[in-house]
Amino acid sequence: MTGVRVAVPAKINLSLRVGPLRPDGFHDLATIFQAVSLIDEVTVAHGEPDSGRLVTVRGQRIDGVPLDDRNLAARAAIAVAQLAGLDDPDVRIEIDKSIPVAGGMAGGSADAAATLLACRRLWEVDVDDAVLHRLAAELGSDVPFCLLGGTARGTGRGEHLVPVLDGGQWHWVVAFDEGELSTPEVFAECDRLRAIGAAEPTLGSDDELIAALRSGSPQELAPLLVNDLQPAALALRPSLAATLELGTELGALAGIVSGSGPTCVFLGADRDHAIGLAAELAGTGRVRGVRHAVGPVRGAHLVA
Repeated sequence: MTGVRVAVPAKINLSLRVGPLRPDGFHDLATIFQAVSLIDEVTVAHGEPDSGRLVTVRGQRIDGVPLDDRNLAARAAIAVAQLAGLDDPDVRIEIDKSIPVAGGMAGGSADAAATLLACRRLWEVDVDDAVLHRLAAELGSDVPFCLLGGTARGTGRGEHLVPVLDGGQWHWVVAFDEGELSTPEVFAECDRLRAIGAAEPTLGSDDELIAALRSGSPQELAPLLVNDLQPAALALRPSLAATLELGTELGALAGIVSGSGPTCVFLGADRDHAIGLAAELAGTGRVRGVRHAVGPVRGAHLVA
């Protein structure tokens, strides 16, 4: 399809601290995001007259991805069209997915970020990055970071971002689970566990983690990874505990559930160590799939 093509990375949360439920139904978050080299590509083009918004998706395990206006990419196109004063334009959105669906790596948010950038170019909308960031924040908590990329501290719902100085190239092993987890359900389970005293918010700050990122030392970073949603993800999907244990037994410096899960990520000491770990983990046959990923990488960017 001829049009505007944008590449956009997955995210992992090196730290995810979840505050109490707010009156608006969201939680205050304090998180350290990192963009990693699992990449979706989104192509946006003018559609045929009276065709409306057409979304097509290619990739593995995409059966549950909506192809109408429930798709976050379609909603991103609508947001840019409204900003441009376009009345329900005909547009085609093609998504080539490598980021797992409902895997805790912001796949839907990444596609929305890519669509914002692509539609701005397609329709030649004269708005700066700050306006695009505002639209991203209205679409979802992770969408602004998918635009930014790199490594960043997120607060609020995660949409208020400050870049973090990162002195290393980090090698991750990403283990895909057989199923999916709903982010709202994981947050609800987190609230339930806290209400019965089975889980508590993580105390402290991310200052040590940020210092470890600056140092570039995987050994310093490993013990500082934290995810307040992990107990909830494990409660909903107990098999993830065995995946985390397996990665550690095979030599990962650390393992953690990515965001709301069910994807697990493991930190390698260097490229060779991570590639070897990925091969061993895949060879066990106990996870659906394994990928080696590098971070940080750039956020959403035009490729054609």
